Amino acid sequence: MVEDFGRQAVAGLRVLLALTLLTGVLYPAAVWGVSRLPGLRAHAEAVDTALVGVDREGDEWFRTRPSAATPPASGGSNKGERNADHDAVVAGRRTAVARREGVPEERVPQDAVTASASGLDPHISTAYAQLQVPRVARARGLPEDRVRALVARHTEGRAAGVLGEPGVNVTALNRALG
Repeated sequence: MVEDFGRQAVAGLRVLLALTLLTGVLYPAAVWGVSRLPGLRAHAEAVDTALVGVDREGDEWFRTRPSAATPPASGGSNKGERNADHDAVVAGRRTAVARREGVPEERVPQDAVTASASGLDPHISTAYAQLQVPRVARARGLPEDRVRALVARHTEGRAAGVLGEPGVNVTALNRALG
């Protein structure tokens, strides 16, 4: 019985060492190596994908949804809609968006003031994209119709034809703007 326990202890120790090597050394080294591949710029901006929301400052760009993480990074918030802090943050965002877009606060869509679960979602509602068209067109010296056509070109339908609402991929749209 004691001999059997010794064999099991040695086997368990081997598994522990193997998993420590795999998950504590090899996996982190592989992730680090992948992060050094071409296709990523400084500040980890994804340049060869439109699957990650990249928010850009300035009136000449469409804005993504806000991030709950500060600075913008991956991460959500555990504050619900009945939380006073959450309400204050959303109200402040609504005021800021209304001022930036030159519209009454009632016209600001919900996705313009609430963060996505990850903070990296590249999609916004078509209503939020249309709200931003006049500002972007004015800042770029383009006709609004041309900017609206770009928005339409980067609007994606419902997932599987039935799930969710149509959305505009801001990362792809801003790349098309140049």
